[in-house]
Amino acid sequence: MENDKIIAVVGATGAQGGGLVRAILNDPKGGFKVRAITRNPSSDKAQKLKDMGAEVVKADIDDKQSVIKAFEGAYGAYCMTNFWEHLSPEKEMQQAKNMAEAGKEAGLQHIMWSTLEDTRKWIPLDDDRMPTLMEKYKVPHFDAKGEADEYFVESKVPYTLLFTSFYWDNFIIFGIGPKEGEDGELAITFPMNNKQLPGIAAEDIGKCAYAIFKAGDTYKNKIVAIAGEHLTCKEMADIFSEVYGKKVKCNAVEPDVYRSFDFPGAEEFGNMFQFKAEEEEYFCTIRDINATRKLNPELLNFRQWLEKNKDKLEV
Repeated sequence: MENDKIIAVVGATGAQGGGLVRAILNDPKGGFKVRAITRNPSSDKAQKLKDMGAEVVKADIDDKQSVIKAFEGAYGAYCMTNFWEHLSPEKEMQQAKNMAEAGKEAGLQHIMWSTLEDTRKWIPLDDDRMPTLMEKYKVPHFDAKGEADEYFVESKVPYTLLFTSFYWDNFIIFGIGPKEGEDGELAITFPMNNKQLPGIAAEDIGKCAYAIFKAGDTYKNKIVAIAGEHLTCKEMADIFSEVYGKKVKCNAVEPDVYRSFDFPGAEEFGNMFQFKAEEEEYFCTIRDINATRKLNPELLNFRQWLEKNKDKLEV
């Protein structure tokens, strides 16, 4: 235990970071211990991690000096940002830059960045297949993370770019589970027609990240893309129907219709799903389920995740 390597985890009280903290704590003989980084160490979630055996440290990714301090003495760090907290791509990129530079200054031996594709490499700003948002982006929460990859690459700290997938937890977090339509029928709504959507349980992202750290040099200076299952809207609807014992259908709308919905982020989500649908082959191929399962043998599929979280969704 004395010589265990420390992994500093940004966003330790959130879905991804919390999953990694728990994965490390659940493997006491794995050779690692965890430093949970949070802005609010006195929160209930932070206290719970402390009670479980995590070292809890205060830092704010808007303040680079606090991150350097939090990373010092650690072997590796898991870095992530929460776009939905502030809705600013520029802020997200600055936070990523702060973490990448802090990793270098603290002398980390492995830094992992939870990221996504810069969709502008596929759909340039002058491409009118989808609207440009905030003047500079197609899918802001993808593009900012993708653009920030270079900070980690250029830091010269051995890095892993971890490309995640749609969290099934979004059905709970964003309230996009089955809803009753005007016809009285329950439906989930996606603008993806019959295209497959790679998804994953947020908890499994943390388990995969832990396996990458445990693998030493294997995944350093590489991209790793993960998913638990690739499913169409209809396939997800059928699984909802079976798990809840109620008929749930897929409402496959056009991206323009989805963008017009009255909820915060509808335009961005519409663009995101359109990108995933149009680039289905690339998006699914890179997120290899078998490779993900090798990292995390406990990987859940959608049915298993839904059965586990059945009570958290009102259907």
